[in-house]
Amino acid sequence: MSFISTQEFNAQHGDNNDMVNMRLIFLGTSAAAPTPNRGLSSIALVRGCELILFDAGEGMQRNFIKAGLGMNRKMKIFITHMHADHCVGLLGLLQTMSLQGRQTHVDIYGQPQVAEFIKENIRIINFRLTFDINIHIINGEGIVVKEKDYLVSCSDAFHSVPAYSYCLMEFDRPGKFNIIEAKRLGIPEGELYHKLQEGNDIVVEGKTISSSQIIGPRRKGRKIGISGDTRPTDKLKSFFKDCDLLVFESTFSHDKYQQAIESFHSTAKEAASFAKASSVRKLYLTHFSARYHETSKLVNEAAEVYRSVEAAEDLKIVEIPYEDDKQKLDIR
Repeated sequence: MSFISTQEFNAQHGDNNDMVNMRLIFLGTSAAAPTPNRGLSSIALVRGCELILFDAGEGMQRNFIKAGLGMNRKMKIFITHMHADHCVGLLGLLQTMSLQGRQTHVDIYGQPQVAEFIKENIRIINFRLTFDINIHIINGEGIVVKEKDYLVSCSDAFHSVPAYSYCLMEFDRPGKFNIIEAKRLGIPEGELYHKLQEGNDIVVEGKTISSSQIIGPRRKGRKIGISGDTRPTDKLKSFFKDCDLLVFESTFSHDKYQQAIESFHSTAKEAASFAKASSVRKLYLTHFSARYHETSKLVNEAAEVYRSVEAAEDLKIVEIPYEDDKQKLDIR
C-alpha cells in the first residue's frame, strides 16, 4: 500500500481542494424585445470548467463571445419555455460553435417542443453540426440532472405557456481536515487520514480517535435559482427557499401591476417581496420591459422591500462565494 506526504494530502484534502469557483454572467436582460443596451434573455453560470446556460434569446451569442466563455467547454443548456426571446438564439449558438469547430457534445434540457424546434430548424436551414446534441426532455417537476457534486431541479413556473424555473444546488462539502491536530495526536500520514476524512474512527497506539476530532462539520454547498418568466407563487417560494443567489424576472414597475398579472409576469416589488419571503441571500432583477431605459425606478421599488437587490446588466459578472467564505457576493 502506498502512502502520501503531508504536502500531497493538503493538496487533496486541504481547505481549498474542494472549492469550485462559480460566477454568473448575464448575457441578455431585456424582455420580449432587445434594446440598444440589452439583449434577450440568457444567463451563463460558470462552475469550474463547466458552462451552464439558462435560456438563449435571439442574438445572445454576441455577448457569449464578448464574455470569452469559449466554444468547446463542457456545456449544459436549460430552456425555461418556448417563447422566442428565450430560445431562438439557441440555433445561432449551435451554428457558431460548429463554425468554430466544436467537437464536445452539448446537453440540452427542456420541454418536448425543444427537440422539435431544434431538429426542424436544422432540417429547414440545412446546417451541419460538428458535434453531438443530447436533448433531454423534461416531462415534470423534480431533479433534471444529477452530477457528482451538484444537481439541477425544476419546478413549474406560472406563465402564459408551460414554463419551468430551475435551481442548481451543490451537495455539502466535507469538513475541513485539521492537519495540526492530527499531527499533535501522532496520527501517521496515509491510510488513517483517509479513514478519518471518510468519517471513520481510528485507533492509534491503543487510543481511539474519532473523525469529529479531526474533521470539522460538513460545509454547505451553494444554491442558485433562475426564475424564467413567471408570476410569484407559493410553490416557487418553497422551491427557491434559502438560495444564495436568485435571479427573478422583473418585467414591470409596480404601477404596471395589473399588466403584470395579465401577461403572467412580475413587478420589481413583487420580486423583492418574494425574495424576502424565500430568505434568499441576494436578489438580481432581470427581464426588463423595453420601456425602462434605465432600471433605478425598479431597483428603488424593490429595495424598499428587500435591501439585498441589484439590477442585472448585460455582461455583468457576479462571483458566487461559499457561505463559509467571508467575502460578499462580488459584482463587477
